[in-house]
Amino acid sequence: MAGAFLIFLREGIEASMIVSILLAYLDRLGERDRFADVLWGVAAALILSLGLGVAAYVTVHNYAGSYFQTVFETATFLLAAAIMTYMTFWMRRHARGMSKELRERTRSALSGGERKGLFLLAFQAVGREGVETVVFTLAFAFSTGATAVLSGAAFGLVVALALSVAIYRLGKRINIGLFFKVVGALLMVFAAALLADAVQNLQQLGWVPVLDHPLWNSSAALSDNSMLGDVAHSFLGYTAQPTPLQAVVWVAYLAIAVSAFLGLFGRLRTRPTAGGQDSRRKAEMKAS
Repeated sequence: MAGAFLIFLREGIEASMIVSILLAYLDRLGERDRFADVLWGVAAALILSLGLGVAAYVTVHNYAGSYFQTVFETATFLLAAAIMTYMTFWMRRHARGMSKELRERTRSALSGGERKGLFLLAFQAVGREGVETVVFTLAFAFSTGATAVLSGAAFGLVVALALSVAIYRLGKRINIGLFFKVVGALLMVFAAALLADAVQNLQQLGWVPVLDHPLWNSSAALSDNSMLGDVAHSFLGYTAQPTPLQAVVWVAYLAIAVSAFLGLFGRLRTRPTAGGQDSRRKAEMKAS
């Protein structure tokens, strides 16, 4: 539930930003009559994303407990973790230029003289967010169950819409950069959990038969089937009987991804050493 909440909160805010930028720019150009083109594109993207998600879930659910389901789930876990990592770093690098890029693409669509240009622009921009959300939602649904995911998704979407109204209608301001940074770091934890699930499936399939003996069994303290265990599993990747490979992948991913995302590697490289400072001081004294 927690993972779906954060995903829909983040994607809801980002999609709202995209739509707001498009509409605000059209309003500034005096093209309010083109609002419908944008809104139809948004609606089409949402309908398509929802249809893809439902079709994929129903199809895989029909193969419950089968080899096909395990393979499909594993691929979904890996794809979701990869996209989650990529989109988080991409947003950090391109958030400032997103408004300018969308305005330029809107101007290009208007200069084309065809109404379908704005429709396709909105469809593509929001559709990308929708497809990402579908992949993440499927991964969480396979990992924790559809009911919990739907509850978290609904709550996240409501909060995202409320924040969007507060930001763009009531004139409220939040630090968008800080918001995406905090949410991005949390999503890295979810990505690590998905990778651990993928490793578990790969070992069950016999595709990675290494380091596959459980390190411990904590079922007596916290069962995977309990409500708290399910929350810990979806948020932290907890499992009562983790294998060494799962632990290695989880720790290694978090250590590298979170450090890179928060810029810790760059800070270490640019931090001057004591010896370097002394050398510069001596050089400055000689020069003077």
